[in-house]
Amino acid sequence: MNSLEKKSYLTYYPSPIGILKIKFNNSALLRIDFEDKVREIKNNCRENFYQDKKVLKIYNMIFDQLNQYFMGERKKFDLPLCLNGSQFQLKVWNYLKKIPYAKTISYLELAKAIDKPAAARAVGQANNNNPISIIIPCHRVIASDGSLKGYADGLWRKKWLLEHEKRKTQKIRKEDFFCLRN
Repeated sequence: MNSLEKKSYLTYYPSPIGILKIKFNNSALLRIDFEDKVREIKNNCRENFYQDKKVLKIYNMIFDQLNQYFMGERKKFDLPLCLNGSQFQLKVWNYLKKIPYAKTISYLELAKAIDKPAAARAVGQANNNNPISIIIPCHRVIASDGSLKGYADGLWRKKWLLEHEKRKTQKIRKEDFFCLRN
């Protein structure tokens, strides 16, 4: 691995449910978090990563696919991901990617699907530790009684995402986004 691959970059995406802080490198998406402390995004790039075609390609893929998702045009993400977690967490996160758009399953159903029927609470904890919100759709996991439970970024966002998957929203322009090298 050369030094360029070790560099990571931060950028912000103003989604309809809050600002997303996105961490990526020249080969994969590393993390997406909601940034509730940021009220306004200003252009504060410390390094122009646009000169690196690999980094720019990943950046464009991330923003294009998020735009398509929030416009109601994308039902499944096709982004290179770099996930770090325990074997159990990786199993849960990989299964989450298989849950169909606008569908939900319970924590118990997910535990059974990964051959750990007694691990519904551990599945919930793995969901809570999901490093790539929205792309890995942990919002599609609900309680066995059908209620919304446990979303690290707020139940109102979970509800919004589930409802959104049934409707279209306005397009967000790439020009509205800014970067910050980490």
